[in-house]
Amino acid sequence: MKKTRHAYVISVNISVKKGTPKTPVRKIILIKDIGVKGDAHQGSQKQVSLLSMKSIQKMRALGLEVNPGDFAENITLSENIKPEDFRVGQRIITNRGVVLEITRIGKKCHTACNIMRITGKCVMPKEGVFAKVIKGGIIKPGDTIILRKH
Repeated sequence: MKKTRHAYVISVNISVKKGTPKTPVRKIILIKDIGVKGDAHQGSQKQVSLLSMKSIQKMRALGLEVNPGDFAENITLSENIKPEDFRVGQRIITNRGVVLEITRIGKKCHTACNIMRITGKCVMPKEGVFAKVIKGGIIKPGDTIILRKH
Protein backbone atom coordinates (compact mmCIF):
# COMPACT_ATOMS: atom_id res chain seq x y z
CA MET A 1 0.00 0.00 0.00
CA LYS A 2 1.29 3.45 -0.87
CA LYS A 3 1.83 5.83 2.01
CA THR A 4 0.57 9.38 1.65
CA ARG A 5 1.42 12.66 3.29
CA HIS A 6 -1.12 15.49 3.62
CA ALA A 7 -0.37 19.21 3.73
CA TYR A 8 -1.97 22.44 2.68
CA VAL A 9 -1.18 25.37 0.42
CA ILE A 10 -0.02 28.49 2.30
CA SER A 11 0.46 30.75 -0.73
CA VAL A 12 0.37 30.70 -4.53
CA ASN A 13 2.73 33.07 -6.32
CA ILE A 14 3.49 34.41 -9.80
CA SER A 15 6.19 36.54 -11.42
CA VAL A 16 6.44 37.76 -15.00
CA LYS A 17 10.26 37.85 -14.97
CA LYS A 18 12.64 34.97 -14.22
CA GLY A 19 15.06 35.33 -11.29
CA THR A 20 12.79 37.60 -9.27
CA PRO A 21 10.61 37.00 -6.21
CA LYS A 22 7.04 36.03 -6.99
CA THR A 23 3.98 37.94 -5.82
CA PRO A 24 1.25 36.13 -3.86
CA VAL A 25 -2.06 35.95 -5.75
CA ARG A 26 -5.56 34.64 -4.92
CA LYS A 27 -5.23 31.62 -7.24
CA ILE A 28 -3.08 30.11 -9.94
CA ILE A 29 -4.24 28.26 -13.01
CA LEU A 30 -2.14 25.27 -14.01
CA ILE A 31 -2.11 24.09 -17.61
CA LYS A 32 -1.15 20.52 -18.53
CA ASP A 33 2.43 20.28 -19.88
CA ILE A 34 2.78 24.10 -19.69
CA GLY A 35 2.84 25.19 -16.05
CA VAL A 36 1.38 28.19 -14.25
CA LYS A 37 -0.60 30.47 -16.55
CA GLY A 38 1.05 33.90 -16.74
CA ASP A 39 4.21 32.90 -14.88
CA ALA A 40 7.74 33.53 -16.18
CA HIS A 41 8.56 29.80 -16.08
CA GLN A 42 5.48 28.79 -18.07
CA GLY A 43 6.54 26.29 -20.74
CA SER A 44 10.01 25.67 -19.25
CA GLN A 45 11.48 22.48 -17.76
CA LYS A 46 10.66 23.90 -14.33
CA GLN A 47 6.92 24.34 -14.97
CA VAL A 48 5.91 24.63 -11.29
CA SER A 49 8.11 25.30 -8.28
CA LEU A 50 7.25 24.38 -4.70
CA LEU A 51 8.82 25.18 -1.35
CA SER A 52 7.90 24.22 2.21
CA MET A 53 7.32 26.87 4.87
CA LYS A 54 9.90 24.82 6.81
CA SER A 55 12.56 26.15 4.40
CA ILE A 56 11.32 29.73 4.73
CA GLN A 57 11.27 29.43 8.52
CA LYS A 58 14.85 28.16 8.42
CA MET A 59 15.88 31.38 6.65
CA ARG A 60 13.84 33.48 9.09
CA ALA A 61 15.73 31.82 11.96
CA LEU A 62 18.92 33.25 10.39
CA GLY A 63 17.42 36.74 10.74
CA LEU A 64 16.21 37.17 7.16
CA GLU A 65 12.83 38.81 6.59
CA VAL A 66 11.47 36.50 3.90
CA ASN A 67 7.94 35.51 2.98
CA PRO A 68 6.16 33.11 0.63
CA GLY A 69 7.14 33.90 -2.96
CA ASP A 70 10.50 35.49 -2.04
CA PHE A 71 12.36 32.38 -3.25
CA ALA A 72 10.42 32.44 -6.54
CA GLU A 73 8.29 29.41 -5.66
CA ASN A 74 4.86 29.13 -7.25
CA ILE A 75 3.41 27.13 -4.38
CA THR A 76 4.34 27.52 -0.72
CA LEU A 77 3.36 24.43 1.27
CA SER A 78 2.72 24.01 5.00
CA GLU A 79 5.65 23.35 7.31
CA ASN A 80 4.66 19.73 7.98
CA ILE A 81 6.08 18.85 4.54
CA LYS A 82 9.87 18.79 4.66
CA PRO A 83 12.28 18.93 1.70
CA GLU A 84 13.34 15.32 2.35
CA ASP A 85 9.72 14.14 1.90
CA PHE A 86 9.92 14.69 -1.88
CA ARG A 87 11.22 12.24 -4.47
CA VAL A 88 11.53 12.59 -8.25
CA GLY A 89 8.59 10.80 -9.86
CA GLN A 90 6.20 11.30 -6.94
CA ARG A 91 2.80 12.77 -7.61
CA ILE A 92 1.10 15.59 -5.78
CA ILE A 93 -2.69 15.62 -5.93
CA THR A 94 -4.84 18.54 -4.74
CA ASN A 95 -8.37 18.52 -3.38
CA ARG A 96 -9.40 20.23 -6.66
CA GLY A 97 -7.97 17.38 -8.77
CA VAL A 98 -4.76 19.04 -9.98
CA VAL A 99 -1.99 16.48 -10.44
CA LEU A 100 1.72 17.39 -10.47
CA GLU A 101 4.69 15.07 -10.92
CA ILE A 102 7.99 15.94 -9.29
CA THR A 103 10.70 16.21 -11.93
CA ARG A 104 13.59 17.76 -10.03
CA ILE A 105 14.76 18.63 -6.55
CA GLY A 106 17.07 21.61 -6.29
CA LYS A 107 18.55 23.81 -8.97
CA LYS A 108 21.63 25.80 -9.75
CA CYS A 109 21.29 29.16 -8.05
CA HIS A 110 22.42 32.18 -10.01
CA THR A 111 24.35 34.38 -7.59
CA ALA A 112 23.45 37.48 -9.56
CA CYS A 113 19.68 36.92 -9.32
CA ASN A 114 17.43 39.27 -7.38
CA ILE A 115 16.50 36.56 -4.90
CA MET A 116 20.12 36.10 -3.83
CA ARG A 117 20.65 39.88 -3.63
CA ILE A 118 17.52 40.35 -1.50
CA THR A 119 17.95 37.41 0.86
CA GLY A 120 21.72 36.90 0.81
CA LYS A 121 21.11 33.16 0.77
CA CYS A 122 18.92 30.78 -1.14
CA VAL A 123 17.25 27.51 -0.15
CA MET A 124 16.16 26.63 -3.68
CA PRO A 125 19.41 24.87 -4.72
CA LYS A 126 18.78 22.06 -2.21
CA GLU A 127 15.18 22.42 -1.05
CA GLY A 128 13.25 23.75 -4.03
CA VAL A 129 11.02 21.21 -5.73
CA PHE A 130 10.04 21.36 -9.40
CA ALA A 131 7.14 19.59 -11.06
CA LYS A 132 5.32 19.21 -14.34
CA VAL A 133 1.57 19.52 -14.67
CA ILE A 134 -0.08 16.17 -15.38
CA LYS A 135 -3.65 17.42 -14.89
CA GLY A 136 -4.38 21.13 -14.82
CA GLY A 137 -6.79 23.21 -12.81
CA ILE A 138 -6.86 25.84 -10.07
CA ILE A 139 -4.86 25.96 -6.82
CA LYS A 140 -5.65 28.44 -4.04
CA PRO A 141 -4.27 29.08 -0.55
CA GLY A 142 -5.94 26.71 1.89
CA ASP A 143 -6.22 23.86 -0.61
CA THR A 144 -5.07 20.49 0.63
CA ILE A 145 -2.49 18.35 -1.11
CA ILE A 146 -1.57 14.72 -0.91
CA LEU A 147 2.03 13.72 -1.58
CA ARG A 148 1.97 10.09 -2.63
CA LYS A 149 4.92 7.98 -1.57
CA HIS A 150 6.18 5.38 -4.02
